[in-house]
Amino acid sequence: MNATVARLTARSLLAGRRAVLLTALPVVLLVLAVVARALGADDDLAVTLLGGFALATLVPLLGLIAGTGSIGPEIDDGSIVYLLSKPLSRDTIVVTKLLVAVAVVTVFGALPTLVAGVVLTGELGALALGYALAAAVAGAAYCALFVLLAVLTRNAVVIGLVYALVWETVVGQFVPGAQALSVQQWSLALAGPVLGDTGRELGVTAAVGGSVGVALLLAVALAATFVAGRRLRTIRLTSDL
Repeated sequence: MNATVARLTARSLLAGRRAVLLTALPVVLLVLAVVARALGADDDLAVTLLGGFALATLVPLLGLIAGTGSIGPEIDDGSIVYLLSKPLSRDTIVVTKLLVAVAVVTVFGALPTLVAGVVLTGELGALALGYALAAAVAGAAYCALFVLLAVLTRNAVVIGLVYALVWETVVGQFVPGAQALSVQQWSLALAGPVLGDTGRELGVTAAVGGSVGVALLLAVALAATFVAGRRLRTIRLTSDL
């Protein structure tokens, strides 16, 4: 990890329209949680908000904003050549930008999910901790996927938006069979032990087992990071980006 690259990436993500979106999305979640609590929310509604909105919609969108925003704009406007001209390995650049994106999604996604869970249930219990953990690990996987997408294509935001809103939000929740290929399902499998009996009683189950979920999350994150580093090596300093 390179401190200078990390600082520049964080400054880029936390400024302008991206900062507004990164802030607005978790605010919507927290407002919904407060309103639901005021109206007497039960655990079923908590699962709907934490699973159906926070994990299935909020986190993928935050991953898209942070993942593509960490490197995509530099590739689009050609300024990436200045970074590539420095004595830094392409892998270091990708890993640094990915780690910053993951940190951003953790702060704006996983932590608000934890707070929303506490507000909805009135305690720092299984639902709040389980969904916060799922949001954190899912966010990391999404960031890796969207960093790779930003390196591969200029249309990363459009493609990523379709993926986040169609596959993860709809298919990943409701289509049997296809759920096994959903990042949110993998993250729920990893968070299963934390959700425990409370999750099972409320019907919170994953389409894959815990060990499979962990393996798939690691495989996707590592493969996406590796391929992004390899792809970045093919960008020549003299190429028309």
